[in-house]
Amino acid sequence: MSATFVGMPAFPKAAREALSDTQLRRNLAHATGTIRAKRAAVVGEVGEWEELRLAGAAIKDNTLRHLDEHLLTLEKALTGRGATVHWARDAAEACEIVASIARQHAVDEVVKVKSMATQEIGLNEALAAQGITAWETDLAELIVQLGDDLPSHILVPAIHRNRAEIREIFRDKMAAAGRPAPDDLSDRPAELAGAARLHLREKFLRARMAVSGANFAVAETGTLVVVESEGNGRMCLTLPEVLVSVVGIEKIVPTWSDLDVFLQLLPRSSTGERMNPYTSTWSGATEGQEMHVVLLDNGRTRALADEVGRQALRCIRCSACLNVCPVYERTGGHAYGSVYPGPIGAILNPLLRGTGVDEQVDSLPYASSLCGACFEACPVRIDIPEVLVHLRSTVVDAHRSSPKAEAVAMKSASWVLADARRLGWAERGLGVAGRALNRLGRKVMPGGRRALGRLPWPGSLWSNARDVPAPPVESFRSWWRREGRR
Repeated sequence: MSATFVGMPAFPKAAREALSDTQLRRNLAHATGTIRAKRAAVVGEVGEWEELRLAGAAIKDNTLRHLDEHLLTLEKALTGRGATVHWARDAAEACEIVASIARQHAVDEVVKVKSMATQEIGLNEALAAQGITAWETDLAELIVQLGDDLPSHILVPAIHRNRAEIREIFRDKMAAAGRPAPDDLSDRPAELAGAARLHLREKFLRARMAVSGANFAVAETGTLVVVESEGNGRMCLTLPEVLVSVVGIEKIVPTWSDLDVFLQLLPRSSTGERMNPYTSTWSGATEGQEMHVVLLDNGRTRALADEVGRQALRCIRCSACLNVCPVYERTGGHAYGSVYPGPIGAILNPLLRGTGVDEQVDSLPYASSLCGACFEACPVRIDIPEVLVHLRSTVVDAHRSSPKAEAVAMKSASWVLADARRLGWAERGLGVAGRALNRLGRKVMPGGRRALGRLPWPGSLWSNARDVPAPPVESFRSWWRREGRR
């Protein structure tokens, strides 16, 4: 599984199924509404918030313009501090690097810090194929893993689950994963967190290898940074003998002063907090621990080459765009068919994978109303609507060699509109149809025209969700002549 969930349908079909799940919609509305309110409160405290957004965008853009130089600086700093740096062109290479490190140390299980990059490359599945078990230690990721589920949110992967559902997952699945949940487990958050803590503690103490991502990588010092809220990340980063960090090449910031900007932007935009409870930084290998860093491309250079789309690489994975998106709130993350859901996923997946290759990926740029709420919420000012429109054009261009019904219809309309006589005949025919269809229309629309009911296929694709006005009974030309204005 790399970037896209295997076997997922295109967004329109997946979204239609999600919309029929009333429990899912209630869960999403409650969760996103709560996060939005928390974020608004703490962002409102910062008088220079817009200046911080501009600074974050500028730092990211400047870094991306000189990404090759910063990557070499980071590699030099890391190796100088005892770390081993690996370069991975794609998901397969990255997974094999991690698996080979595990094999070298005779490791058959690893503990993991929550990491979008490792989900993107399908690391858990790749390790399992080689007999290596990967244990998720983030509470929400653990819920998803035990429930044999898929993540549906960047920050809160189990956002589609409520407390009662989580309790049942723990009761049913924890025993098979090593330690059963208490018999009297309730759905109180404190008890659920306590059950997860007991379940994971033995895994922390037993594991000899950990895998992490990184929220940021400071090039000048070779420092990796992980921010989290539960403390599980720090347990993973400090206890095991071997630490492997899979880091997207866009995660680089040049200096510590640059990092300061993002440590103000990220917590307020993601969890609605002034600062993260746990911010872990490490520069190179520590005593008694072997450190490996896998620098991951996996389509990032493809995105970097896109002049409009490259701004998506500014993303700091805060999920603010998801929490304000009316489409995401009603369909959830699974409908996007990727570990990157919501507005950012709708642009990031096509940029990483390319358009014109996969129908599911090609449907994502259309998974938006273009309302612009995502841009207003983005802490690094990614103009997601602009990129969506741009990607829609690339999808169309990729399919020009095999015209669809819409393209044939447009070509036919062009032929009619190109000649005055042809247009006149079409208008007269439309007028006859309009007089007949207006008598059949049941709903009166503004202006007096009637709306048709549900049309037969393929017209039903439109009429199932929208009013279809009956054609006008008279063309503009005919009205002009009748009024004697020629």
